[in-house]
Amino acid sequence: MADFVGAIDQGTTSTRFMIFDHDGNERGKHQLEHSQILPQAGWVEHNPVEIWERSSAVLQTAINAAGLSTSDFAALGITNQRETAVVWNRKTGRPYYNAIVWQDTRTDRIASALEREGKGEVIRAKAGLPPATYFSAGKVQWILENVDGVRAAAEAGDAVFGNTDSWLIWNLTGGTRGGVHVTDVTNASRTMLMNLQTLDWDDELLSFFDIPRSMLPEIRPSSDPAGYGEISVPGAAGIALTGDLGDQQAATVGQVCFAPGEAKNTYGTGNFMLLNTGEELVRSENGLLTTVCYQFGQDKPVYALEGSIAVTGSAVQWLRDQLGIISGASEVEALARQVTDNGGMYFVPAFSGLFAPYWRSDARGAIVGLSRFNTNAHLARATLESICYQSRDVIEAMAQDSGVTLEVLKVDGGVTANNLCMQMQADILGVPVSRPVVAETTALGAAYAAGLAVGFWKDTDELRENWNESQRWSPEWTDEQRAGGYAGWKKAIERTLDWVDVD
Repeated sequence: MADFVGAIDQGTTSTRFMIFDHDGNERGKHQLEHSQILPQAGWVEHNPVEIWERSSAVLQTAINAAGLSTSDFAALGITNQRETAVVWNRKTGRPYYNAIVWQDTRTDRIASALEREGKGEVIRAKAGLPPATYFSAGKVQWILENVDGVRAAAEAGDAVFGNTDSWLIWNLTGGTRGGVHVTDVTNASRTMLMNLQTLDWDDELLSFFDIPRSMLPEIRPSSDPAGYGEISVPGAAGIALTGDLGDQQAATVGQVCFAPGEAKNTYGTGNFMLLNTGEELVRSENGLLTTVCYQFGQDKPVYALEGSIAVTGSAVQWLRDQLGIISGASEVEALARQVTDNGGMYFVPAFSGLFAPYWRSDARGAIVGLSRFNTNAHLARATLESICYQSRDVIEAMAQDSGVTLEVLKVDGGVTANNLCMQMQADILGVPVSRPVVAETTALGAAYAAGLAVGFWKDTDELRENWNESQRWSPEWTDEQRAGGYAGWKKAIERTLDWVDVD
Protein backbone atom coordinates (compact mmCIF):
# COMPACT_ATOMS: atom_id res chain seq x y z
CA MET A 1 0.00 0.00 0.00
CA ALA A 2 1.23 3.49 -0.87
CA ASP A 3 1.68 5.50 2.32
CA PHE A 4 3.57 8.53 1.00
CA VAL A 5 3.58 11.33 -1.53
CA GLY A 6 6.81 12.95 -2.73
CA ALA A 7 7.54 16.45 -3.99
CA ILE A 8 10.43 17.98 -5.91
CA ASP A 9 10.90 21.61 -4.85
CA GLN A 10 13.14 23.27 -7.43
CA GLY A 11 14.02 26.66 -5.97
CA THR A 12 16.20 29.62 -6.86
CA THR A 13 19.23 28.52 -4.87
CA SER A 14 18.65 24.81 -4.29
CA THR A 15 16.53 21.77 -5.10
CA ARG A 16 15.07 19.41 -2.54
CA PHE A 17 12.97 16.27 -2.58
CA MET A 18 10.60 15.83 0.35
CA ILE A 19 8.50 12.86 1.43
CA PHE A 20 5.19 13.37 3.30
CA ASP A 21 2.79 10.98 4.99
CA HIS A 22 -1.01 11.22 5.05
CA ASP A 23 -0.94 13.62 8.02
CA GLY A 24 1.29 16.02 6.11
CA ASN A 25 4.34 15.22 8.22
CA GLU A 26 7.82 15.22 6.71
CA ARG A 27 9.20 11.68 6.49
CA GLY A 28 12.33 12.29 4.45
CA LYS A 29 14.30 14.99 2.66
CA HIS A 30 17.44 15.66 0.69
CA GLN A 31 18.60 19.01 -0.65
CA LEU A 32 21.42 20.29 -2.88
CA GLU A 33 22.40 23.82 -3.88
CA HIS A 34 23.21 24.84 -7.44
CA SER A 35 25.46 27.56 -8.86
CA GLN A 36 24.42 31.19 -9.19
CA ILE A 37 25.88 32.51 -12.43
CA LEU A 38 26.27 36.31 -12.58
CA PRO A 39 27.87 37.21 -15.95
CA GLN A 40 27.43 40.96 -15.52
CA ALA A 41 25.47 43.51 -13.50
CA GLY A 42 21.76 42.68 -13.54
CA TRP A 43 22.21 39.27 -15.17
CA VAL A 44 21.34 36.12 -13.20
CA GLU A 45 21.56 32.65 -14.73
CA HIS A 46 21.44 28.97 -13.77
CA ASN A 47 22.79 25.91 -15.56
CA PRO A 48 19.68 23.87 -16.51
CA VAL A 49 21.71 20.64 -16.78
CA GLU A 50 23.06 21.15 -13.25
CA ILE A 51 19.50 21.74 -12.00
CA TRP A 52 18.30 18.54 -13.68
CA GLU A 53 21.22 16.52 -12.27
CA ARG A 54 20.64 17.88 -8.75
CA SER A 55 16.91 17.18 -9.00
CA SER A 56 17.53 13.59 -10.05
CA ALA A 57 20.09 13.17 -7.26
CA VAL A 58 17.90 14.50 -4.44
CA LEU A 59 15.00 12.34 -5.62
CA GLN A 60 17.05 9.15 -5.56
CA THR A 61 18.98 9.98 -2.37
CA ALA A 62 15.91 10.85 -0.29
CA ILE A 63 14.05 7.69 -1.31
CA ASN A 64 17.09 5.51 -0.59
CA ALA A 65 17.80 7.21 2.76
CA ALA A 66 14.20 6.68 3.86
CA GLY A 67 14.42 3.00 2.93
CA LEU A 68 11.45 3.28 0.58
CA SER A 69 10.64 1.91 -2.87
CA THR A 70 8.45 3.16 -5.69
CA SER A 71 5.50 1.11 -4.46
CA ASP A 72 5.45 3.19 -1.25
CA PHE A 73 4.46 6.33 -3.23
CA ALA A 74 0.94 7.17 -4.31
CA ALA A 75 2.13 10.01 -6.53
CA LEU A 76 4.74 12.71 -6.97
CA GLY A 77 4.37 16.47 -7.37
CA ILE A 78 6.68 19.22 -8.53
CA THR A 79 7.01 22.87 -7.61
CA ASN A 80 9.48 25.35 -8.99
CA GLN A 81 10.97 28.81 -9.17
CA ARG A 82 8.55 30.50 -11.52
CA GLU A 83 9.43 32.78 -14.47
CA THR A 84 12.95 31.30 -14.81
CA ALA A 85 13.08 30.45 -18.51
CA VAL A 86 14.78 27.50 -20.20
CA VAL A 87 14.98 26.98 -23.98
CA TRP A 88 16.24 23.58 -25.13
CA ASN A 89 16.37 21.27 -28.14
CA ARG A 90 13.74 18.56 -27.94
CA LYS A 91 15.84 16.20 -30.11
CA THR A 92 19.17 16.47 -28.27
CA GLY A 93 17.89 17.53 -24.82
CA ARG A 94 20.53 20.26 -24.65
CA PRO A 95 19.72 23.79 -23.53
CA TYR A 96 20.64 26.51 -26.01
CA TYR A 97 21.58 28.89 -23.21
CA ASN A 98 21.63 29.03 -19.44
CA ALA A 99 18.29 29.43 -17.68
CA ILE A 100 17.55 33.15 -17.33
CA VAL A 101 16.42 33.61 -13.73
CA TRP A 102 13.38 35.58 -12.59
CA GLN A 103 15.68 38.12 -10.90
CA ASP A 104 17.47 38.95 -14.17
CA THR A 105 16.99 42.50 -15.52
CA ARG A 106 18.56 42.30 -19.01
CA THR A 107 15.10 42.54 -20.62
CA ASP A 108 14.34 46.01 -19.26
CA ARG A 109 14.45 47.49 -22.79
CA ILE A 110 11.91 44.91 -23.97
CA ALA A 111 9.57 45.75 -21.07
CA SER A 112 9.97 49.49 -21.58
CA ALA A 113 9.26 49.20 -25.31
CA LEU A 114 6.01 47.33 -24.62
CA GLU A 115 4.81 50.18 -22.41
CA ARG A 116 5.90 52.80 -24.96
CA GLU A 117 4.02 51.04 -27.75
CA GLY A 118 0.80 50.83 -25.71
CA LYS A 119 0.95 47.05 -25.36
CA GLY A 120 1.26 47.16 -21.58
CA GLU A 121 -2.45 47.60 -21.01
CA VAL A 122 -3.25 44.61 -23.25
CA ILE A 123 -0.84 42.45 -21.25
CA ARG A 124 -2.37 43.64 -17.97
CA ALA A 125 -5.91 42.95 -19.23
CA LYS A 126 -5.20 39.50 -20.66
CA ALA A 127 -2.35 38.16 -18.49
CA GLY A 128 -2.91 40.12 -15.25
CA LEU A 129 0.74 41.21 -15.26
CA PRO A 130 2.61 44.43 -15.99
CA PRO A 131 5.37 44.33 -18.62
CA ALA A 132 8.40 43.65 -16.43
CA THR A 133 11.78 41.94 -16.52
CA TYR A 134 10.41 39.48 -13.94
CA PHE A 135 8.30 37.38 -16.30
CA SER A 136 9.29 34.65 -18.77
CA ALA A 137 8.25 35.99 -22.19
CA GLY A 138 10.89 38.72 -22.43
CA LYS A 139 13.58 36.19 -21.51
CA VAL A 140 12.48 33.86 -24.30
CA GLN A 141 12.45 36.79 -26.75
CA TRP A 142 15.99 37.68 -25.65
CA ILE A 143 17.24 34.14 -26.28
CA LEU A 144 15.53 34.02 -29.70
CA GLU A 145 17.16 37.32 -30.66
CA ASN A 146 20.62 36.84 -29.16
CA VAL A 147 21.58 33.16 -29.28
CA ASP A 148 22.68 31.88 -32.70
CA GLY A 149 20.45 29.27 -34.28
CA VAL A 150 17.59 29.38 -31.78
CA ARG A 151 15.16 31.31 -33.98
CA ALA A 152 15.62 28.87 -36.85
CA ALA A 153 15.32 25.89 -34.50
CA ALA A 154 12.13 27.33 -33.02
CA GLU A 155 10.61 27.85 -36.47
CA ALA A 156 11.53 24.24 -37.30
CA GLY A 157 9.82 22.98 -34.13
CA ASP A 158 13.03 21.80 -32.46
CA ALA A 159 13.54 24.57 -29.86
CA VAL A 160 11.08 24.47 -26.98
CA PHE A 161 10.55 26.63 -23.93
CA GLY A 162 9.44 26.08 -20.37
CA ASN A 163 9.87 27.37 -16.86
CA THR A 164 11.90 24.98 -14.71
CA ASP A 165 8.83 22.82 -14.02
CA SER A 166 8.50 22.02 -17.74
CA TRP A 167 12.24 21.39 -18.09
CA LEU A 168 12.22 18.93 -15.17
CA ILE A 169 8.97 17.20 -16.10
CA TRP A 170 10.30 16.66 -19.64
CA ASN A 171 13.49 15.10 -18.25
CA LEU A 172 11.73 13.17 -15.47
CA THR A 173 9.35 11.51 -17.97
CA GLY A 174 12.02 10.41 -20.43
CA GLY A 175 13.57 13.49 -22.03
CA THR A 176 14.57 12.71 -25.62
CA ARG A 177 12.90 9.29 -25.19
CA GLY A 178 9.34 10.58 -25.07
CA GLY A 179 9.49 13.26 -22.38
CA VAL A 180 6.22 15.12 -21.84
CA HIS A 181 6.25 18.87 -22.59
CA VAL A 182 3.66 20.34 -20.20
CA THR A 183 3.17 23.04 -17.59
CA ASP A 184 0.31 23.97 -15.28
CA VAL A 185 -1.97 26.99 -15.18
CA THR A 186 -0.05 28.67 -12.33
CA ASN A 187 3.30 28.58 -14.12
CA ALA A 188 1.70 29.55 -17.43
CA SER A 189 0.14 32.57 -15.73
CA ARG A 190 3.66 33.91 -15.01
CA THR A 191 4.80 34.18 -18.61
CA MET A 192 2.83 37.22 -19.97
CA LEU A 193 1.62 34.78 -22.64
CA MET A 194 -1.46 33.07 -21.10
CA ASN A 195 -4.94 34.53 -21.13
CA LEU A 196 -6.28 34.34 -17.56
CA GLN A 197 -9.85 33.75 -18.71
CA THR A 198 -9.29 31.11 -21.41
CA LEU A 199 -6.34 29.44 -19.59
CA ASP A 200 -4.68 29.09 -22.98
CA TRP A 201 -1.77 30.72 -24.79
CA ASP A 202 -2.89 33.97 -26.41
CA ASP A 203 -1.91 34.63 -30.04
CA GLU A 204 -1.88 38.41 -29.60
CA LEU A 205 0.43 38.16 -26.59
CA LEU A 206 2.68 35.73 -28.46
CA SER A 207 2.91 38.23 -31.31
CA PHE A 208 4.15 40.96 -28.95
CA PHE A 209 7.24 38.85 -28.21
CA ASP A 210 7.50 37.09 -31.60
CA ILE A 211 7.45 33.67 -29.91
CA PRO A 212 6.26 30.72 -32.04
CA ARG A 213 3.37 28.87 -30.40
CA SER A 214 5.10 25.55 -31.19
CA MET A 215 7.73 26.32 -28.52
CA LEU A 216 5.22 26.29 -25.69
CA PRO A 217 4.21 23.45 -23.38
CA GLU A 218 0.66 22.16 -23.09
CA ILE A 219 -1.17 23.85 -20.19
CA ARG A 220 -2.71 21.41 -17.69
CA PRO A 221 -4.45 21.66 -14.28
CA SER A 222 -2.23 21.97 -11.18
CA SER A 223 -3.63 18.71 -9.82
CA ASP A 224 -4.32 16.36 -12.70
CA PRO A 225 -5.90 12.90 -12.27
CA ALA A 226 -4.81 12.10 -15.84
CA GLY A 227 -1.23 12.81 -14.78
CA TYR A 228 1.67 14.29 -16.70
CA GLY A 229 3.40 10.95 -17.17
CA GLU A 230 5.44 8.51 -15.09
CA ILE A 231 8.89 9.04 -13.60
CA SER A 232 11.64 7.27 -15.55
CA VAL A 233 14.51 7.98 -13.11
CA PRO A 234 16.10 4.81 -11.61
CA GLY A 235 14.89 4.27 -8.05
CA ALA A 236 11.68 6.21 -8.72
CA ALA A 237 10.59 4.70 -12.05
CA GLY A 238 6.87 4.25 -12.45
CA ILE A 239 5.67 6.80 -9.88
CA ALA A 240 2.85 8.90 -11.36
CA LEU A 241 3.57 12.61 -11.67
CA THR A 242 0.20 14.28 -10.95
CA GLY A 243 0.88 17.69 -9.33
CA ASP A 244 2.56 20.83 -10.69
CA LEU A 245 2.44 24.27 -9.09
CA GLY A 246 4.61 27.38 -9.20
CA ASP A 247 6.35 27.67 -5.84
CA GLN A 248 4.27 30.50 -4.38
CA GLN A 249 0.97 28.95 -5.39
CA ALA A 250 2.23 25.67 -3.93
CA ALA A 251 2.93 27.41 -0.62
CA THR A 252 -0.61 28.84 -0.67
CA VAL A 253 -1.96 25.29 -1.04
CA GLY A 254 0.43 24.04 1.64
CA GLN A 255 -0.87 26.77 3.98
CA VAL A 256 -4.42 25.55 3.15
CA CYS A 257 -5.52 29.04 2.03
CA PHE A 258 -8.52 27.63 0.17
CA ALA A 259 -11.10 30.28 1.11
CA PRO A 260 -11.33 33.75 -0.47
CA GLY A 261 -9.64 36.28 1.81
CA GLU A 262 -7.04 33.86 3.17
CA ALA A 263 -3.42 34.89 2.59
CA LYS A 264 0.11 33.62 3.14
CA ASN A 265 3.58 35.16 2.89
CA THR A 266 6.56 33.04 1.88
CA TYR A 267 10.01 34.22 2.95
CA GLY A 268 12.68 32.84 0.65
CA THR A 269 15.13 34.37 -1.80
CA GLY A 270 12.36 36.92 -2.30
CA ASN A 271 9.03 37.36 -0.54
CA PHE A 272 5.75 36.41 -2.13
CA MET A 273 2.36 37.16 -0.65
CA LEU A 274 -0.77 35.63 -2.16
CA LEU A 275 -4.38 36.45 -1.29
CA ASN A 276 -7.00 33.95 -2.45
CA THR A 277 -9.78 35.78 -4.35
CA GLY A 278 -11.78 32.65 -5.22
CA GLU A 279 -13.14 32.14 -8.73
CA GLU A 280 -13.19 35.91 -9.25
CA LEU A 281 -10.53 37.72 -11.27
CA VAL A 282 -9.64 40.79 -9.21
CA ARG A 283 -7.79 43.43 -11.24
CA SER A 284 -5.21 45.31 -9.20
CA GLU A 285 -5.18 49.10 -9.14
CA ASN A 286 -2.25 49.20 -6.72
CA GLY A 287 0.69 47.43 -8.30
CA LEU A 288 -0.18 43.80 -7.52
CA LEU A 289 -0.40 40.86 -9.91
CA THR A 290 -3.52 38.94 -10.83
CA THR A 291 -2.54 35.31 -11.11
CA VAL A 292 -3.95 31.77 -11.03
CA CYS A 293 -3.78 30.37 -7.51
CA TYR A 294 -4.51 26.74 -8.47
CA GLN A 295 -6.79 24.51 -10.49
CA PHE A 296 -7.69 21.07 -9.16
CA GLY A 297 -8.77 18.63 -11.87
CA GLN A 298 -11.61 20.01 -13.98
CA ASP A 299 -12.81 22.43 -11.30
CA LYS A 300 -12.87 26.11 -12.15
CA PRO A 301 -9.56 27.88 -11.53
CA VAL A 302 -9.09 29.78 -8.29
CA TYR A 303 -7.38 33.16 -8.65
CA ALA A 304 -5.20 35.26 -6.37
CA LEU A 305 -3.72 38.69 -5.95
CA GLU A 306 0.04 38.50 -5.50
CA GLY A 307 2.67 40.86 -4.23
CA SER A 308 6.12 39.77 -5.44
CA ILE A 309 9.24 41.16 -3.73
CA ALA A 310 12.55 40.45 -5.47
CA VAL A 311 15.10 40.59 -2.65
CA THR A 312 14.53 39.53 0.96
CA GLY A 313 16.37 36.37 2.03
CA SER A 314 18.93 37.04 -0.70
CA ALA A 315 19.75 40.34 1.07
CA VAL A 316 20.94 38.23 4.00
CA GLN A 317 22.99 36.14 1.54
CA TRP A 318 24.51 39.42 0.30
CA LEU A 319 25.66 40.23 3.85
CA ARG A 320 27.31 36.80 3.91
CA ASP A 321 28.74 36.46 0.40
CA GLN A 322 29.52 40.01 -0.72
CA LEU A 323 30.15 41.89 2.54
CA GLY A 324 31.39 39.00 4.68
CA ILE A 325 29.92 40.39 7.92
CA ILE A 326 28.35 36.99 8.70
CA SER A 327 29.61 33.53 7.78
CA GLY A 328 26.16 31.93 7.68
CA ALA A 329 22.59 33.18 7.26
CA SER A 330 21.69 31.92 10.74
CA GLU A 331 24.17 34.39 12.29
CA VAL A 332 22.23 37.47 11.18
CA GLU A 333 19.74 37.19 14.05
CA ALA A 334 22.41 37.19 16.77
CA LEU A 335 24.19 40.12 15.12
CA ALA A 336 20.97 42.13 14.78
CA ARG A 337 20.10 41.46 18.45
CA GLN A 338 23.22 43.35 19.52
CA VAL A 339 21.28 46.60 18.98
CA THR A 340 17.73 47.55 19.97
CA ASP A 341 16.82 49.45 16.79
CA ASN A 342 18.20 50.35 13.36
CA GLY A 343 20.04 53.44 14.63
CA GLY A 344 18.31 55.55 11.97
CA MET A 345 19.64 53.34 9.14
CA TYR A 346 17.41 51.93 6.38
CA PHE A 347 18.49 49.43 3.75
CA VAL A 348 16.40 49.05 0.58
CA PRO A 349 17.80 45.99 -1.28
CA ALA A 350 16.57 46.98 -4.75
CA PHE A 351 19.37 45.01 -6.42
CA SER A 352 17.22 44.20 -9.47
CA GLY A 353 14.84 47.12 -9.26
CA LEU A 354 11.72 47.22 -7.13
CA PHE A 355 8.91 44.72 -7.67
CA ALA A 356 5.45 45.03 -6.10
CA PRO A 357 3.87 47.43 -5.56
CA TYR A 358 6.30 49.87 -7.22
CA TRP A 359 7.49 48.05 -10.39
CA ARG A 360 10.47 50.36 -10.89
CA SER A 361 13.28 48.78 -12.91
CA ASP A 362 15.24 52.05 -12.56
CA ALA A 363 15.64 51.59 -8.79
CA ARG A 364 18.81 50.22 -7.21
CA GLY A 365 19.81 49.30 -3.67
CA ALA A 366 20.48 52.01 -1.13
CA ILE A 367 21.59 52.27 2.50
CA VAL A 368 20.47 55.62 3.90
CA GLY A 369 20.52 57.51 7.19
CA LEU A 370 24.11 56.53 8.00
CA SER A 371 26.16 58.19 10.72
CA ARG A 372 29.44 57.19 12.38
CA PHE A 373 27.35 55.70 15.16
CA ASN A 374 26.16 52.86 12.93
CA THR A 375 27.71 49.39 13.08
CA ASN A 376 27.39 46.11 11.23
CA ALA A 377 24.74 45.15 13.81
CA HIS A 378 22.60 48.09 12.68
CA LEU A 379 23.01 46.94 9.08
CA ALA A 380 21.96 43.41 10.04
CA ARG A 381 18.89 44.78 11.79
CA ALA A 382 18.05 47.08 8.87
CA THR A 383 18.33 44.09 6.52
CA LEU A 384 15.76 42.15 8.53
CA GLU A 385 13.54 45.22 8.74
CA SER A 386 13.71 45.60 4.94
CA ILE A 387 12.12 42.16 4.60
CA CYS A 388 9.26 43.23 6.85
CA TYR A 389 8.74 46.71 5.42
CA GLN A 390 8.56 45.37 1.87
CA SER A 391 5.89 42.94 3.06
CA ARG A 392 3.94 45.79 4.61
CA ASP A 393 4.04 47.65 1.27
CA VAL A 394 2.35 44.67 -0.34
CA ILE A 395 -0.25 44.20 2.42
CA GLU A 396 -1.24 47.87 2.17
CA ALA A 397 -1.80 47.42 -1.58
CA MET A 398 -3.82 44.22 -1.04
CA ALA A 399 -6.12 45.94 1.42
CA GLN A 400 -6.78 48.70 -1.12
CA ASP A 401 -7.45 46.26 -3.98
CA SER A 402 -9.54 43.69 -2.14
CA GLY A 403 -11.01 45.49 0.85
CA VAL A 404 -9.69 42.61 2.98
CA THR A 405 -7.95 43.56 6.22
CA LEU A 406 -5.72 40.78 7.49
CA GLU A 407 -6.42 39.52 10.98
CA VAL A 408 -3.40 37.21 11.03
CA LEU A 409 -0.56 36.61 8.56
CA LYS A 410 0.38 32.99 7.82
CA VAL A 411 4.11 32.75 7.11
CA ASP A 412 6.46 30.06 5.80
CA GLY A 413 9.88 29.64 4.23
CA GLY A 414 13.45 29.65 5.47
CA VAL A 415 13.53 33.17 6.94
CA THR A 416 10.68 32.28 9.34
CA ALA A 417 13.26 30.38 11.42
CA ASN A 418 14.54 33.85 12.38
CA ASN A 419 12.47 34.67 15.45
CA LEU A 420 13.62 38.28 15.60
CA CYS A 421 12.56 38.88 12.00
CA MET A 422 9.11 37.40 12.65
CA GLN A 423 8.68 39.58 15.74
CA MET A 424 9.67 42.60 13.62
CA GLN A 425 7.08 41.56 11.04
CA ALA A 426 4.33 41.52 13.65
CA ASP A 427 5.50 44.90 14.99
CA ILE A 428 5.70 46.55 11.56
CA LEU A 429 2.32 45.18 10.43
CA GLY A 430 0.45 45.50 13.70
CA VAL A 431 -1.11 42.03 13.27
CA PRO A 432 -0.13 38.59 14.65
CA VAL A 433 2.18 36.40 12.58
CA SER A 434 1.62 32.62 12.55
CA ARG A 435 4.07 29.91 11.48
CA PRO A 436 2.89 26.32 10.90
CA VAL A 437 4.53 23.15 12.20
CA VAL A 438 5.62 22.26 8.66
CA ALA A 439 7.39 25.44 7.53
CA GLU A 440 8.36 24.03 4.12
CA THR A 441 4.86 24.53 2.77
CA THR A 442 6.01 24.89 -0.84
CA ALA A 443 6.93 21.22 -1.14
CA LEU A 444 3.91 20.26 0.97
CA GLY A 445 1.58 22.10 -1.42
CA ALA A 446 3.01 20.24 -4.41
CA ALA A 447 2.52 16.97 -2.52
CA TYR A 448 -1.08 17.95 -1.70
CA ALA A 449 -1.81 18.69 -5.37
CA ALA A 450 -0.35 15.33 -6.43
CA GLY A 451 -2.14 13.42 -3.68
CA LEU A 452 -5.54 15.00 -4.35
CA ALA A 453 -5.29 13.89 -7.97
CA VAL A 454 -5.05 10.20 -7.03
CA GLY A 455 -7.37 10.22 -4.00
CA PHE A 456 -4.58 9.96 -1.40
CA TRP A 457 -6.42 12.88 0.22
CA LYS A 458 -10.10 13.06 -0.58
CA ASP A 459 -10.64 16.82 -0.44
CA THR A 460 -9.31 20.15 0.83
CA ASP A 461 -11.17 19.76 4.15
CA GLU A 462 -8.94 16.79 4.91
CA LEU A 463 -5.89 18.93 4.16
CA ARG A 464 -7.10 21.64 6.57
CA GLU A 465 -7.07 19.09 9.37
CA ASN A 466 -3.32 18.63 8.81
CA TRP A 467 -2.48 22.30 9.45
CA ASN A 468 -1.12 23.07 12.93
CA GLU A 469 0.42 26.25 14.33
CA SER A 470 3.98 26.04 15.60
CA GLN A 471 4.51 29.60 16.83
CA ARG A 472 2.75 32.97 16.90
CA TRP A 473 4.21 36.45 17.31
CA SER A 474 2.05 39.34 18.52
CA PRO A 475 2.80 43.06 17.92
CA GLU A 476 4.79 44.84 20.64
CA TRP A 477 5.37 48.25 19.03
CA THR A 478 3.18 51.23 19.77
CA ASP A 479 1.18 52.80 16.94
CA GLU A 480 3.61 55.74 17.08
CA GLN A 481 6.66 53.49 16.64
CA ARG A 482 4.96 51.71 13.75
CA ALA A 483 4.00 54.93 11.94
CA GLY A 484 7.42 56.52 12.45
CA GLY A 485 9.32 53.47 11.25
CA TYR A 486 7.17 53.15 8.13
CA ALA A 487 7.51 56.84 7.30
CA GLY A 488 11.30 56.44 7.37
CA TRP A 489 11.05 53.42 5.09
CA LYS A 490 8.98 55.34 2.52
CA LYS A 491 11.62 58.11 2.50
CA ALA A 492 14.30 55.48 1.92
CA ILE A 493 12.34 54.03 -1.03
CA GLU A 494 12.35 57.47 -2.67
CA ARG A 495 16.16 57.54 -2.53
CA THR A 496 16.42 54.38 -4.68
CA LEU A 497 14.42 55.67 -7.66
CA ASP A 498 15.72 57.07 -10.97
CA TRP A 499 19.16 55.55 -10.39
CA VAL A 500 19.43 53.61 -13.66
CA ASP A 501 18.48 55.10 -17.02
CA VAL A 502 15.89 52.88 -18.70
CA ASP A 503 14.93 53.59 -22.31
